[in-house]
Amino acid sequence: MTVEVTPQTFTFVSFDSAYILRIAQRLIGIFGLEDQNIRIDINETTPLGKMHVEFGDPIVINIQSGAFEDFSRPRQQSEPATTQSLGRILLKVSDRLSPEFADAPADEDLTLMQVAIWETYCVGRLSRHDIEINRQRWLYNFRNRHGFNDASDRAFEKIWNSDKLTWDQLQSISDTAVALAQ
Repeated sequence: MTVEVTPQTFTFVSFDSAYILRIAQRLIGIFGLEDQNIRIDINETTPLGKMHVEFGDPIVINIQSGAFEDFSRPRQQSEPATTQSLGRILLKVSDRLSPEFADAPADEDLTLMQVAIWETYCVGRLSRHDIEINRQRWLYNFRNRHGFNDASDRAFEKIWNSDKLTWDQLQSISDTAVALAQ
C-alpha cells in the first residue's frame, strides 16, 4: 500500500501534508484499507469542503481544503476536521469496495436523503473509534432529510448504532422512516 498527499507544500492554507498523511495512515489501518494505493489530492484554493473519490489504482480522494479547516480560524488546519473528513470518505471507500454496497448509486446519483443516511452510518462508526463527532449536527442533518419526528429519530438511532449494514438495509431504514412519518 502507498498513501500520498498532494500538494506536499501548501501556499494558501496552513496545512501540513505529513500530518495529514499520519492521520490517513491511522484511519486506513483502522478501516482495513491497507492493501489499497491511495492518493489524497487537496485543493487549497477554495474554502469549500466537498470530497469526491475516483476509483482506480491509486484510489484518488479529492478534497477541498475547507473540509480540513478550523471553523474559528480560517485557513488553519484542524485535527478534528481533518480526522472526521478523512474518516467519512475512507469509510465510504471501504463501503464501496465491499459487495454489500454494490447496489449503491454512484455519488453523483445519490439523493440528499441517501447522502444523509450514508453520512450518518459513517459518522456513527467513526464515533466508536474514539473520534470526536458532533452527534447533534448529524442528527439535525438526518432530520432535515427525513423529518422532525419520532420515526426519523428511531431510524437515525438504528443507523448511528450499526456497524454491519448493507446499502439495501440503509435504504430500507430510510424508506420506513419516511413512510411512518406520513
